[in-house]
Amino acid sequence: MVRPVVVGLDGSRESLAAADWAAREALRRGLPLRLVHAYEGLPPDVSELPELEAPRYWAGRILRAALDRLNEQYPQVYLSGEQIARPAAEALVSAGDGAELLVLGSRAFSGFGGFMAGSVALATVAHVRRPVVLVRAERTAADEHVPDAGGRPSEREPYREVVVGVDTAHPCEEVLRFAFESATLRTAPLRVVHTWQPPRLPGPADVQAADAARTEAEQALTALVRPWREKFPAVQVSEVVRIGHPAQELLHAAADAGLLVVGRKARPGRFGTHTGPVAHAMMHHVRCPVAIVPHE
Repeated sequence: MVRPVVVGLDGSRESLAAADWAAREALRRGLPLRLVHAYEGLPPDVSELPELEAPRYWAGRILRAALDRLNEQYPQVYLSGEQIARPAAEALVSAGDGAELLVLGSRAFSGFGGFMAGSVALATVAHVRRPVVLVRAERTAADEHVPDAGGRPSEREPYREVVVGVDTAHPCEEVLRFAFESATLRTAPLRVVHTWQPPRLPGPADVQAADAARTEAEQALTALVRPWREKFPAVQVSEVVRIGHPAQELLHAAADAGLLVVGRKARPGRFGTHTGPVAHAMMHHVRCPVAIVPHE
């Protein structure tokens, strides 16, 4: 079965930027694109009162406008759209579970507005069983590429690197697979980042233990990445081991990235919006698109 790329719409600038990114990703992957707009209106067989039809009418306008724009800009992509009369997070989780990946618009931590911000995005990411990509409003197609010689955005230049954060103590194939595939689709370099904390021991033993721990961390990362280098020999890979807090180090590493990939431990049956501290920080503070990949 062919899984589509699915994008959630709410009419905001963020969700429109997400739809553009999703269309480009569907092109890269050779997949259809499905647009979903959720609204908490009544189903058509409940009432014919005009005032109760308003949510469905505005949902239809948002969906039709997006379909028309994407059809014009990306004629090679097979598009479909659907209005879903269910709460937004519930509808997006259901749609995302049947997708190759789900794409949502995302505001910064202090932002306010449409349903893609705040609790709905958090609830969706926390419960969907497929990768979710969050896209900011200001991201354009040119921003996926390195600047030209004059420092200007240009789609003619190579793609920016893909960055993935990993924990060698908890290897997760799904996260590395997504990162390597994304780098392959873009012919982009891949940077694999692992952070660690040095042991705290008194005296000269502290320095020796820290050096040994760093060497062990580098060896563990090399061993983790080696089979993926063999599966994807065309990908230019760099391995980075940093001392520090994972969220801070990933924020630094992703400053010039085209895509950041992080994992989220799947918690079947859990309620709430817990996504883990690193994924949570990346959702709110990274400017480039962020892919959050669930893993066991």
